[in-house]
Amino acid sequence: MVRNLQHDTFLVIRYVKRRLTVLMDIDGKHEWRDCIDVPGVRLPRGYYFGTSSVTGDLSDNHDIISLKLYQLTVERTPEEEKRDREVFLPVVDNLKLPGMEAPLEPMSGLALFLIVFFSLVAIVFAIVIGIIVYNKWQEQSRKHFY
Repeated sequence: MVRNLQHDTFLVIRYVKRRLTVLMDIDGKHEWRDCIDVPGVRLPRGYYFGTSSVTGDLSDNHDIISLKLYQLTVERTPEEEKRDREVFLPVVDNLKLPGMEAPLEPMSGLALFLIVFFSLVAIVFAIVIGIIVYNKWQEQSRKHFY
């Protein structure tokens, strides 16, 4: 949507009170359209903001002409201030990130017993079938002298 345009495109990234909002102007009309609005984003303090115009293996060329960064002054309660200091990893409420799944619950005793029991029955069954097949093969491979 932003290729070969005759005008500049703009992007606004805003993070206020745990809400990440991205607005864009790709039509050159100076009208902002919503792109993303994610509530419950918790970002840790002390990190840096960085940009890149590299697109990876794609053969595109993007130029970042300028960045304007503003620190908004937002009044916070002492409780909000304490909560924001305790964030060490970026997290989004109600969103499961890859690799951050909850651990599986352990199996109940009955489920574990049934798995072990049926596994042993299957092993015994396989051994019995193997013995029967081996005995049949032995009988057919014997040479009979009459």
